[in-house]
Order: sequence, then C-alpha cells, then structure tokens
Amino acid sequence: MRYRTRVTAPAALLGTVAALSVAAPAHADQDTAAPGPETLGDPVFPGLGNDGYRVSAYHLDLAYDATTRLVDATATLTIVTTQELSRFSLDALGLDVHEVLLDGVPADREQAGAKLRITPGVPLAERTTATVTVTYTVDPRGAVTPTAWVPTPDGFAICPQPNAAHTVFPCNDHPSDKADFTFRVTVPAGLKGVASGRLVSTEDLGDGRTAYCYRSREPIATEIVQITVGDYVIKDRQGPHGLPLRDVVPTARAAALEPALALTPNLVSWIEQRLGAFPFETYGLLPCNNDASNAFDFTGLETQTLTLYKPNFLLQAEKSIGSHMMHELVHSYFGNSVSPATWSDLWLNEGHADFYGLLYRYERGWTDSLGLTTMEARMKDTYARGDQWRKSSGPVAAPNEANLFDSQRYLGGVLVLYALRRQVGESVFSAIESAFLERFRNASASTADYIAVASEVSGADQSGFLGAWLYGTKTPRMPGHPDWTVTPVSSALRQPPSRPSAPHDNSATL
Repeated sequence: MRYRTRVTAPAALLGTVAALSVAAPAHADQDTAAPGPETLGDPVFPGLGNDGYRVSAYHLDLAYDATTRLVDATATLTIVTTQELSRFSLDALGLDVHEVLLDGVPADREQAGAKLRITPGVPLAERTTATVTVTYTVDPRGAVTPTAWVPTPDGFAICPQPNAAHTVFPCNDHPSDKADFTFRVTVPAGLKGVASGRLVSTEDLGDGRTAYCYRSREPIATEIVQITVGDYVIKDRQGPHGLPLRDVVPTARAAALEPALALTPNLVSWIEQRLGAFPFETYGLLPCNNDASNAFDFTGLETQTLTLYKPNFLLQAEKSIGSHMMHELVHSYFGNSVSPATWSDLWLNEGHADFYGLLYRYERGWTDSLGLTTMEARMKDTYARGDQWRKSSGPVAAPNEANLFDSQRYLGGVLVLYALRRQVGESVFSAIESAFLERFRNASASTADYIAVASEVSGADQSGFLGAWLYGTKTPRMPGHPDWTVTPVSSALRQPPSRPSAPHDNSATL
C-alpha cells in the first residue's frame, strides 16, 4: 500500500471553539459507493487505521471533572474522502459515544471492537470534505488494553504510542495520516490543562473552571499527541535563536526538577548543529505526576513539543540523564517531524535517536551501561551480537508487534547508521540526514524513502548495501573493520545489564 504524505486543510480556532467550516458534501451513487476498508494494511498492526479518507484536522475539546475523574469530550474531525463511501470508520476504544454528527446531521453509528462505524444518510462522493463530530465520555482509569491514559492523583497525561491514541479520541490512528490539531482543555480551579503546540487563549468560564486553548503549528501523528491535566507550574525559558521552551512541571516538585529542566537549551543547541533548526514552535518536558512502575512502560515518550517523563528519572545527575534527554529530543526530528510510514519503519525513529544520543554521551566522556566510552567500542560490541539479534528479533526493519521496541530497533538501528556513515563518509552521511529531514518534513517516510535519499545524495545505489543491513538474516561485513567478528548464534554472549522497565526501554542511552 502506498502511504500518503499529507492532505492539508488547516483548522481555524475562533475564540474558544474551533469552527471547522466546509462546503456541503457531494453525494455518491448508492450503487457504486462502498464501505471504506477498516485497515491501512500496516505490517505490524494490521487492524490499525482506516482507509477511504484522510483526516486533515482535529479539534479536541476535553473537560475534566475532578470529582468524578471523568472526561467529557467532543472530537471534531475534518476528513477528505479518497473514494466513494457508503460507510467509513474511525479507531475508537473505551469511549462511551453519545452522538455522531456528519456535517451537523446525526449519522448512524456502530461500535464494533476498536472501530466506530459511521453511515451517512447519503453516500459520500470521492474527494469530498466533510466534518465529523463525535461527543463522548471516557474514564482515564478505564480497564481497556491498550490504553494511552496515565492517571495521576491530580488529573492525567497520555502516552498514545504506538497504538492507543484511539482510547483518548476517535481518530485514524496511524502515523501515515498526520493532521493539524487544535485543543480546548477545560479544568476546575487549581488545575491546568496543557496540550501539544502553543497556548493561544485562556478563558475564565466564570464557574470556577478555566478553558485553555492550544494550536499546533505543524501537523501531528496521533501517536505523539499530548494532553495533560494537573497541578502544574509552567516554566518558560528561551532556547537557541529565540526558541520558546516550555516545561510543564508538578508544582510540588518544580524546584527539585529544575536542574534537569535547565539542561534543555544546551541540548537543543547541540542537535541543531547536526540536524538543523528545531522543527517545531516550542519544546519542553512534562514530568507527569506519576512514578509508578505501571504508569507507562518507558522512561520518556516524545509527544510532540512536550516530552513525557517519569519525574524520578529526571532527579538524577546529568551524566545519568543527559544522553537519554538527547534521545528524546532527537525524536522531534526523526519520529515527529518525519513520522514512520508504517510501524516496520520504527528503526528510523529509534536508531537515529540512539545514534545521536550515544554521540552526545561519548563526547562528554560519560560511560555507557557496558562501561564503554566510544561509539566505535559500542558498535563493535553490538556488531558481535548481530546474528543473535537477527535470529531472535528478526532483521532491523522487519519487526513484529511482540519485538517492535526491542534492542534490534534501537542499537540495531544505530549499527545500520554507523555502517552507512563508514561506507559513505561523515560529510556525505550528514548530507543524507539533512536531505531526508528536509524532503519529508511534516510528512511520513518509509525505509525505502531513506534508502532512496541515501542513494541520491551519495551518488551510488545504496539499496544493496542498506538492504542487507536492514533486511538480511546475516550481519554484513562492517566497512573499514575487517577485523570485527560476529559471535555465532550457538555461542553464549554476555548480555547488557537488565533494566527494571518494560521492553520499550531498550535504548542504549539509558
């Protein structure tokens, strides 16, 4: 299946409500219209996403009740059809749906598993723009699997990656269908509502509640949206070139977390020297008020413009957190600005994040979890594991749902990038990185796209070289290192130290 880059139709935020005005939809012939497929054919999550349309904009209006701890919400989607549709579906799980409107008119609906099926009164024609409005209630503490909700004593945050945004809002839950987002988050006195993007208005509703409205300047993939409510203090500071930095910090822990938060400006400066200007309108950290081991199964998540962390992680010394803070920051480029076309392309996100995170670590002379202090030493160790990982986890660019976030996507991805850099040289490698980020900015890209850019920029066909590294069952020879050897699969190999977290935390920057 060919994945789109993006359909552009920005939402307008008028006052405190997003008014999405569209022309009346054209109608299709009853005899030729068909239901849209309830999948986008992802190789890792085949049930995720829906075809027959693309979403150009979301407006999410959420109101949090601190007494019931429920969220009453309205999601307004602007969709553009790609075929005649007698019916279409959204991803939605654990949402108590009250009503669905299609261009202001009630539409028939059916909730079937993780799909919300919507049947218009008259089939929609191809290339029609329509507005879908879904009102619903959701309990952030609900027992659905997967779930994106992270309940906290004073509210919630969300961690949608990879396949759980649809437990927060109905959506086309796949990174290939990025869209513009506006948010309205209403909270009672004493709490703040925050979302991805920049704050555009604050409204005192006169009943002890406040509505905070946000807009993202760039499109967002559903899996990296952030919405949070809590007793927060907002810490603003300036990054390089005037970049606004915004941290959203639990009030009671703000002073203790300040040393970690103060590291961000220099981290941004370092990565901008290698990957270019920061791609979004703001950046910051969200150490949400929950350190429980089961709150979410990773240390940090690169939700767009506002990286989610467990607070206790950020209370450590710089040498223990700086490398992983760089990892998460790099995701603003690889993963957020350029999203994966399918989940089999995850190595592009995690390999790049670990690659630059490790470079940052070794530049500062900090040892890694194996006690190593150079990229070459770490890659030699990783190279030795190559055939074992290919046997246990498959090739780097061919994951499945069970091993999607294991070391093969992280360190295995770093090894691929290291090999490419040795093959083409540092200056050409840097040019490849820049060209890839520029070409697919605000869009989605596949492994094939990266190989094509590498071939074009290097002036040589890299499909055979990178194909072997990304899809081969045996580890290729490392350019410039004929002495490096791969440990046979049957041989025992000392494993890296185990981590207390779940499989998402396989980053070598931790």
